[in-house]
Amino acid sequence: MLNVTTTAMQERAARFAGVGYLAIIICGILAEFLIRSTLIEAGDPAETARKIAESESLFRLSIVGDVVMLTFDALVAVALFVVFRTFSPAVAFVSSAFRLLHTAIYGAMLITLFFAWELTTGADYLQGLGVEQSQALGLLFIEAHAYGYALALMFFAIHVVFLGYLVIRSGYMPRVLGYMLIAAAIGYFADGLARTLMTNYAEHEDTFGIVVFGPAFIAELAFTGWLLFKGIRVGSSDRRVSASRQEAGLQPGG
Repeated sequence: MLNVTTTAMQERAARFAGVGYLAIIICGILAEFLIRSTLIEAGDPAETARKIAESESLFRLSIVGDVVMLTFDALVAVALFVVFRTFSPAVAFVSSAFRLLHTAIYGAMLITLFFAWELTTGADYLQGLGVEQSQALGLLFIEAHAYGYALALMFFAIHVVFLGYLVIRSGYMPRVLGYMLIAAAIGYFADGLARTLMTNYAEHEDTFGIVVFGPAFIAELAFTGWLLFKGIRVGSSDRRVSASRQEAGLQPGG
C-alpha cells in the first residue's frame, strides 16, 4: 500500500511541476519570441547591432527571462522525479537527468548572448576590432547561441520521451498526454538534428517552426494544464500496479 505521506508529496510535486512548466512557457515566449526575435536580423550584423544598441535593456531582459526559465527547468526536473520515482525510480532518474543536462547546456550558452551584447553595443575596450568586425562577431555569437539551443533541445527531447513513457505506463494521468509528449519529443529531436546537419536550415526554419513547435507547444501546454488543474491519480495507479504484480506472483516491492 502506498504511504500516505509519499502520495501527498507526489501530488504536491505534480502541482509544483505544473506551476514551473507554466513559468517556463511564459519566460520562454517572452525571452525568445517577444523580445530577442524582434532584435535579430539574420545575415545582417549592422542592423542587428543597431536594434540591440537601441534596446539594450530589452535584450538584457531576455537573458534574465532565460535564467528564470532555466531555474524553473531544474526545479521541474526534480519535481517530476518525485512524482514518478515510486513507479519507476530508474526511468524517473534518467528522465530528470536528461532534463538537467539540457538545462546545463542551454545555461552555459547564455554567455554567448553577453558576448554578443558587448560586441554589438561597442564597448570601449573593443574599439581595436573595428565596427564591422565587432558587429559580425556579435552576430556570430548569437548564431552560436542558436546552435547551443539546438544541441540542448536534443537532450530535452530524450527527457520528454522518457516522460511520455512514464505518463503512459504509470496511469497517473491520461495516456493520451504521454503519446502527445512522445510525438513532441520526436519533433524536438528532428528540429535539433536538422539545425545541426542541414546547411540550408534557415530556408526551412519557418516550416520547422509550424510543423514541430506548434504540436509540441500544444502537448506541453496540455500536460501543464493537467498538472495544474487535475494533478495525478497516484492511489488508483498504485492499486493497479499491485494487482498486476499479484497476478504475476510477485510480492509488492519485489
